[in-house]
Amino acid sequence: MRVVQYYANDDVRLIDLPVPEIGSGELLVELRACGICASDVMEWYMKPRAPLYPGHEPVGRVVALGAGVQQFAVGDRVFVHHHVPCMVCHFCQRGAFSQCATFRATRLYPGGLAEYIRVPAPNVERDVLLLPGDLSYESATLIEPLACCLRGIERVNIRPGDSVCVLGAGSNGLMLAQLARQRGATTVVIVDPIAYRRQHALQTGIDHALDLSDDLLTPIFALNQGRKPDIVIVTPSKISAMQQGLSLVGPGGTLLLFAPPQPAAILPITPNAIFFQEITLRTSYSAGPYETRLALELLRTGRIRSETIITHRFSLDEASQAFKLVANPGEALKVIIEIEE
Repeated sequence: MRVVQYYANDDVRLIDLPVPEIGSGELLVELRACGICASDVMEWYMKPRAPLYPGHEPVGRVVALGAGVQQFAVGDRVFVHHHVPCMVCHFCQRGAFSQCATFRATRLYPGGLAEYIRVPAPNVERDVLLLPGDLSYESATLIEPLACCLRGIERVNIRPGDSVCVLGAGSNGLMLAQLARQRGATTVVIVDPIAYRRQHALQTGIDHALDLSDDLLTPIFALNQGRKPDIVIVTPSKISAMQQGLSLVGPGGTLLLFAPPQPAAILPITPNAIFFQEITLRTSYSAGPYETRLALELLRTGRIRSETIITHRFSLDEASQAFKLVANPGEALKVIIEIEE
C-alpha cells in the first residue's frame, strides 16, 4: 500500500509498506479522505521525530474486522479518532481527556495518510463513529479539527451577549468564530492580514473582519461599545500573536491559546495587570469522544458547513504539494487528501 512519509515540509515522500495485519478488536479501514492539520507542518514538532507517518483526520471504509468486533461491519463508512482516553483515570474523570496516559499512547498505524489504516481496539471501542449516509467523506474530514474547536470554545465559557475576537482566519479560526456565534456571542470579530481570508470570513456570517495592525483597539472599540472583547482566541502559535491577544482581552475576560508555541518560547506576562483585571488565561489541546460526536452532528445538520472551510483537494500522489501549501497557505484554508472510490 502507499503511505505518506514525512521528513520535513519540503521532503514529503510516498512509500510502499505492507498492508497492516489486524488483531482482536481491531479494524482495517481503507482511506477515503484525510485533512492536513497545521500541526502536520509544525517543523519544530515534526522534524525531531522524522521520519514518521502523518495524518490524524482520516475517514474511510471498513474492509476487515478483528475477532470480537460486533458494532461495525465490512463496508461501513467511518471516522476514526487517532487518540482515545481510558475514560476512568483521574484526568478522564475531570474531563481532561488529552492528559490521559491512554490517550497519549493510542494511535493509528501507520498514520492517517495511508491507503489502509489499522485502528487499535481501544479506538474501535471508544471513538470510531459511523458516518450517516448524507455526510460526505470530504465533510467528515472536519470531525477531528471541529472537535478540537468545540473543546476550545467550551473552555472559554462564552455567555450570551459576550463579545469575541479571534486572531487568525484560517480553518480553525473560522470554525471557532462560527461556534462562538452559535454559543450566543453577539459581536464576533476575526482578525487576519490576508484580504481573501477576511472576505471569506464575512461570507460565512462572521460579523466583522479586521486587518492585522498594531492598533486593533480603535476599530474594536468602535464595534464593541468602547470595550475590549470578553473573549480573545489566538489561533497562531507565534508569541507575538499571543502578546497581541493579551493586549486585547478585556477586564474579567478570557484569553485562549489554541496552538502550541515552540518548547523554549517565553510569553512575557505582567501578573499585576492580569490580577487586577481578573484575566483568565487558558489553553486547549486536542479533543475527546464527546466533542467528536457533537462535531459529527454539527456537520450532519449543516450548522458547520464544510464548503465554508475546505478550499483545496489533492490526491495521495500529490501529498508533497499539499504539505507545501499547508506550510505556506496564502489564500488556502483547509487542505485535504482524497482517494477516489
